[in-house]
Amino acid sequence: MNAEQLIADLHGRWVFGWERHAGDAPFDFRRTFGDLYDFGSPDVRLYDDFDPDQRVATTAAGYGSIWEPGFRAMVSAHHAVDDGPHVIAGHDLAASTLTFVARITLPDGATDIRTTTSLVWRRTPDGWRIVREHNSTKVLPAGTLDDTLPGAGRNSVSRQA
Repeated sequence: MNAEQLIADLHGRWVFGWERHAGDAPFDFRRTFGDLYDFGSPDVRLYDDFDPDQRVATTAAGYGSIWEPGFRAMVSAHHAVDDGPHVIAGHDLAASTLTFVARITLPDGATDIRTTTSLVWRRTPDGWRIVREHNSTKVLPAGTLDDTLPGAGRNSVSRQA
């Protein structure tokens, strides 16, 4: 498999790593993404504007600490790839961009989102690992994804991020 296809597959795995279903074990970032992020790199930069505090994490563990509380509180998170992944790959670095939609359901209701994600991957002795991440998210009108995400459920209460 060539590097572009491998990175495309990894980016797809990344999207669905965030998937949550009612009754899942508590979300554990390192258990879920330990083979995708570079947990040992001193130059990691990870950002997602869906984080209310809009923090930039400088370690993979730090990024996990941003997301674990929220994902543990979720009832479910359902995703679908809307566009991509689009990949360019060199010998030691690769970049991928992908757009996904998701319905994030909390006990008090659901939020539909569209996110464009860009990841930079570095080839390590253990394989390709994420060293840069930038996600831009738009909250969609309530019910936008009713027909897009099978099993995500209708009649959700929308909330703003």
